[in-house]
Amino acid sequence: MTLLTEARLVVVKVGSALLVDAETGSLREAWLKSLCADVAALKRQGTDVLVVSSGAVALGRRALGLRDGALKLEESQAAAAVGQVRLAHCYSESFAERSIVAAQILLTLSDTEERRRYLNARATLRTLLTLGAVPVINENDTVATAEIRFGDNDRLAARVASMMEADRLFLFSDVDGLYTADPTRDAAAQHIAEVAAVTPDIETMASGSSSGFGRGGMRSKLMAAKIATGAGCDVVIANGRIDHPLTRLSEGARHTRFRAAGSVQAARKRWIAGGLKVSGVLAVDGGAARALGEGKSLLPAGVRKVEGSFERGDAVSVRDSGGREIARGLVAYGASDAARICGRRSTDIESILGYRGRDEMIHRDDLVVINENGSQP
Repeated sequence: MTLLTEARLVVVKVGSALLVDAETGSLREAWLKSLCADVAALKRQGTDVLVVSSGAVALGRRALGLRDGALKLEESQAAAAVGQVRLAHCYSESFAERSIVAAQILLTLSDTEERRRYLNARATLRTLLTLGAVPVINENDTVATAEIRFGDNDRLAARVASMMEADRLFLFSDVDGLYTADPTRDAAAQHIAEVAAVTPDIETMASGSSSGFGRGGMRSKLMAAKIATGAGCDVVIANGRIDHPLTRLSEGARHTRFRAAGSVQAARKRWIAGGLKVSGVLAVDGGAARALGEGKSLLPAGVRKVEGSFERGDAVSVRDSGGREIARGLVAYGASDAARICGRRSTDIESILGYRGRDEMIHRDDLVVINENGSQP
């Protein structure tokens, strides 16, 4: 699989140093338009794209006349509030020139750690992609505090890539990859084109940010690479200061590629099967058990009994009529609502619950089938 082809979904992270001119504090509009043109080209080839963008604080601080250097927390939040408006407008206008709708999504760390908020964020992003929009994501700096913030958008991008099961994460900044040492200080530093795994030796090569704007440096990029590759997503670190950075990558621009630890699907299945505490049980009939064995979703009609106390998005065990565990998955309804719709058709859900939920009790993407010996197929 090449960098820009055959990918179903990619995440593109843009650093502040790329978006904002260091001298004037203004947006680099021509560069942004070139990036949006690259994204449009990816979409034409059938690839969905999510953009994780820094730049709000950098834009807002100049508009508010805030001093150079480190800002107080409340000053950063104020700058973000002003900058987000400007940043969102620029993305909206640039994508509109390519007949693409841009959407703004602001996230905090808890949005990726609390299950219900995680599911809501993922569902919103998936819907936007299905409708052809390009979500532009940033950390919600207007409310984030030092205790809950991601710390930098490299790791935010990695969390998003993991949450959305992306195939590729592009980290664009003012560096063209990983070196054996800081190339600005050591003339003998050698560029590393590919990394099979982020080992302690690789981590020692990281250095701090050389940018006047960003919070993240190479260390944060390596942390992001560990998160994303562990979730089955390849990570590419590349210099984005040039116009059309994605196109230049396809033409052979220098970069460092971190190989994923297995496929996205395998990583997610491992997480569901063994990484989550089971909070309840769904007992199913023979027809549902056979459907699960064929790779289908679990519908409410096939559920005969609901046990335990669980919320939407929790892991539950699926058992056949004999009590044997045949699957495990993330349930789309809390225990009380699941009990009300079990045994009923999906078309009846709205009339029973008063709202239109998912047709499936557990979607096949959120489900792992377990063989008779207790292992995954």
